Amino acid sequence: MNGPVDPGPGHAVARLRAACLAHDEQRPRLDRGEPRRPRCAGCRLPPTHCACALRPRVATHAGVCLLMAPFEALKPSNTGWLVADVVPDTQAFAWSRTHVDTALTALLDDPRWQPVLVFPGEFAAPGRVVGELPGGPSASGRRPLFVLLDGTWAEARKAFRKSPFLDRLPVLSLDPAQLSRYRLRRAWHAHHLCTAEIAALCLAMAGDVHAAGALEAWLDVFSERYLRAKQSLPPDESDAAHRRLAGVAAAGTGDARPASMAR
Repeated sequence: MNGPVDPGPGHAVARLRAACLAHDEQRPRLDRGEPRRPRCAGCRLPPTHCACALRPRVATHAGVCLLMAPFEALKPSNTGWLVADVVPDTQAFAWSRTHVDTALTALLDDPRWQPVLVFPGEFAAPGRVVGELPGGPSASGRRPLFVLLDGTWAEARKAFRKSPFLDRLPVLSLDPAQLSRYRLRRAWHAHHLCTAEIAALCLAMAGDVHAAGALEAWLDVFSERYLRAKQSLPPDESDAAHRRLAGVAAAGTGDARPASMAR
């Protein structure tokens, strides 16, 4: 369970990361110290702390569209990657002020989806803001598509202000009762949630409660292993985070299984 797992073609964020590595020679250095530590291609953790065999995958009614800030897909601490790990219908695009991917606009125009932009309502015109999914979780038979701006708070605000193609989307403003449990980056405010936490809240709102729980548990396990690797401590598979993930997988009805159990 501690060896790297080859993700094959990978999910949407993995493909975006590969494209960034292949085509952008001006990318910043994201690992500190010498030499750079090797990481598993499947989970981005050091091979000694690889979590690929524990990764859940859950069928969902809702989908997620990640608009990722430049270089965000390269960051080992990025949690949009974790969303794509769990939710099969996750798409990821690099955000640019001057260029909009035609595949992104096609996705937003796809009649099978009901896209909604998730962002604090205080920054949007009042007429755009909604507190729940338009028409309920299954509006007109269309599947909810949560559009998330994945990056630092400053990058997310910039993308929100400078993306005219998103202006037609309703803005879903969440009012989370929980404080962020994410410990891998410093947030401006304790109530600022990471991308995986926001996605989990959205999934629960869409009725994908089991997927929401699996994503939260997966975030906790990833965070624990990430921090223990930084502290040169071995992973502890008996801790609360790992027990919770195992419980979530066991409580599923066959739609959430660790990768080591998938056929």
